Amino acid sequence: MWTHFHHEADIGVRGIGHTREEAFEEAALALTAVITEPEAVTCTDSVTVDCESADPELLFVDWLNALVFEMATRKMLFSRFHVEFDGPCLHATVCGESIDVARHQPAAEVKGATYTELAVCEDEPGNWRAQCVVDV
Repeated sequence: MWTHFHHEADIGVRGIGHTREEAFEEAALALTAVITEPEAVTCTDSVTVDCESADPELLFVDWLNALVFEMATRKMLFSRFHVEFDGPCLHATVCGESIDVARHQPAAEVKGATYTELAVCEDEPGNWRAQCVVDV
């Protein structure tokens, strides 16, 4: 499950899952949903994303910023995310397609993830949350 939360001029993205991996994947879907309807993004091309940080919260920000970078440089949107952790390393395969402005009708451009309201935690056993505010 993913959600957005209000933050003055920007927007918060939150991913919730049974595992930390799922929470990161759902937050990535929330990131896409800031831009367009995720259901409108077809999975035609895959991209590998790798990040590393010993701090789970910094790793989360790096993850979202890596996605923003990949979207901007490849002119793509992503709708499927598979995250795996190996110690302090995040390895992911993301799947999406080239932006079609007429079909995707992008509502905003995400500039990057911030440390505002940053949290990566297990609220209760089997209920992970990963969130932060993204600059739009």
